[in-house]
Amino acid sequence: MVFGFIEISAKYIYADKKSQMGSITIIEIIGTAAFSIAGTFAAMKKKLDIFGVFIIAFITALGGGTLRDVLIGEVPVLWMLNLNFGLIVLVSTIFGLFFKKNKNNFQKLLLLSDSIGVGFFTVVGIQTGISLGFHPIICVTLGTMTACFGGVIRDITLSSIPLIFEKEIYATTCIFGGLLFFLLRLMDAPNIVAEIACLVSIVLFRLLAVKNQWQLPRIWKSESTT
Repeated sequence: MVFGFIEISAKYIYADKKSQMGSITIIEIIGTAAFSIAGTFAAMKKKLDIFGVFIIAFITALGGGTLRDVLIGEVPVLWMLNLNFGLIVLVSTIFGLFFKKNKNNFQKLLLLSDSIGVGFFTVVGIQTGISLGFHPIICVTLGTMTACFGGVIRDITLSSIPLIFEKEIYATTCIFGGLLFFLLRLMDAPNIVAEIACLVSIVLFRLLAVKNQWQLPRIWKSESTT
């Protein structure tokens, strides 16, 4: 009796996971691919070997989602239940390796792919929170975490200060896009419109912030040379 209940519960959980995944599959595929390519470029800048490049691409693409799933109790995490995520990382990494001769464009390609990944994964995190009935603030937090913490793990692994903690406007773009999403939903805008607006605003905000060197106020003043 008990084992039968456990078996039925397990089937329900996995079926529910699949239904949630199916509703955002395209977003997850594009986000995973974009972050994988960003991780590949970051690893190539450090001149890692092929295994190192794949590992950095993997943690960049799936690190934030893994942390999110663990925090909300969704274990095993999604990429363990669906091997297609690993396949997407592998294919995207191989694609990124074709640009290894264009070293002068690494930074531009890294910025573009990273910005796209941030936009898509913010939407993924927000929708995950909504599906669980969380408060909008928690949903935006989950979106920011999903989008940013893969990059945090990547940068720490590569012995760099994570961008989210240093000079570039990074997590702020996710928060802005998340707030815009819920503002549009509050105005009864269709969900797809809110998602697209969130995604586009994040990507554009991030690109403009880097281009114009927008920065958040610093606590520490730069030391002046005397």
